Amino acid sequence: MRDPLAEPSDLIRSVSRALRVLESVGRAPRGLTVKQIARRCELTVATTYHLVRTLAYEGYVIRREDGTYIVGLEIADRYRELVSAFRGPPAVGEALRRSALDTGYTHYLGRFVGGRIAVTASAEGARSPFVDDMAPGFDEGGHATALGKALLATLTPDQRARYLRDYGMRQFTPATLITPEALEADLSAGERRGMQIEMGQFRQGLACAAVLVVADRDIERRLVLACSLPAAEMLTSARVVRAKLTAAARNVAEALSAGESATA
Repeated sequence: MRDPLAEPSDLIRSVSRALRVLESVGRAPRGLTVKQIARRCELTVATTYHLVRTLAYEGYVIRREDGTYIVGLEIADRYRELVSAFRGPPAVGEALRRSALDTGYTHYLGRFVGGRIAVTASAEGARSPFVDDMAPGFDEGGHATALGKALLATLTPDQRARYLRDYGMRQFTPATLITPEALEADLSAGERRGMQIEMGQFRQGLACAAVLVVADRDIERRLVLACSLPAAEMLTSARVVRAKLTAAARNVAEALSAGESATA
């Protein structure tokens, strides 16, 4: 599990400041002036001006006609590269898309990234409600999604407790489990069931199921597959969902293994 990192002795201050500027601009979709950026980042206007000009030159921020700055297109390129790297070999993405097409349910891959739960790939299914919060990179609701539960279930009780202390148990709906004790009981039930599930805990009317694809001693290499569907369908089709999800997990594991062998 990730522990708080001490500041490195060789920290490059200008890089750190530039990233703070980029984060500040990214949190302001309407744009910020140099003076506003400086105030938010606690930097001098002169320093901020030089950092912003450099970021604009590299394409990471864009200056608009009114003098404000917004995030540049280079950020989108880096995001696409990140998603591609997380998704793995092309065959993995294809296996994900086939499962979504076969079932009509949106499918997701998830893993620990930097010690945090993240969605690393997805394939939309026509019968699943759209959930924009579950785009690749999401990591805020591990205790409330089946994908997150499947990953949390691979941790030791101490590691789980530390994760929950670090990232909390936000209540998304009235059904969200907000105590470690309730989550532990739910995870145990999922282990016996052979599939972690949630119904209306992340979004009302939505259900999610997840199974483990890759088990590894290194938590960053553990991979889970999840699908989302209307909660009413989960009530009547849980066994079918488990069978199809388990088969899809085998296909993803085979695609991942074949891709790794090809690049070895």
